[in-house]
Amino acid sequence: MADEVEVVEVKDEAKPTKPAKSRKVGWLWPLGVLATSLAGTSLLVLRGCWHRRMSWPLRAQGYSYQVCLSCGVKRLFDEKSFCSYGPFRYDLNELIASKKAKAEDSMVNRHVERSA
Repeated sequence: MADEVEVVEVKDEAKPTKPAKSRKVGWLWPLGVLATSLAGTSLLVLRGCWHRRMSWPLRAQGYSYQVCLSCGVKRLFDEKSFCSYGPFRYDLNELIASKKAKAEDSMVNRHVERSA
């Protein structure tokens, strides 16, 4: 039995032990992320898209328009003054119809003023 070796467990006292983590920190960070995302979502729902990223002017049906790259809404564009004008709409046909209606109203008003 001289061949048997006795195993002795040696503790390394020079190695520092890690302190136990607090459970509070584990749920506090995801709660902050959740609150921030809810605030951002509510702001987006209340305000909507800011339409800051507009495309270059496109041409269709004889009218120029721009498209918001974030939400896809369209707005008419004046090529002479190089600026957009009028309301924002998702349907280009609605934009064109409102432009035509506004032009007809102004023509009727001019006719009434001249005849008076």
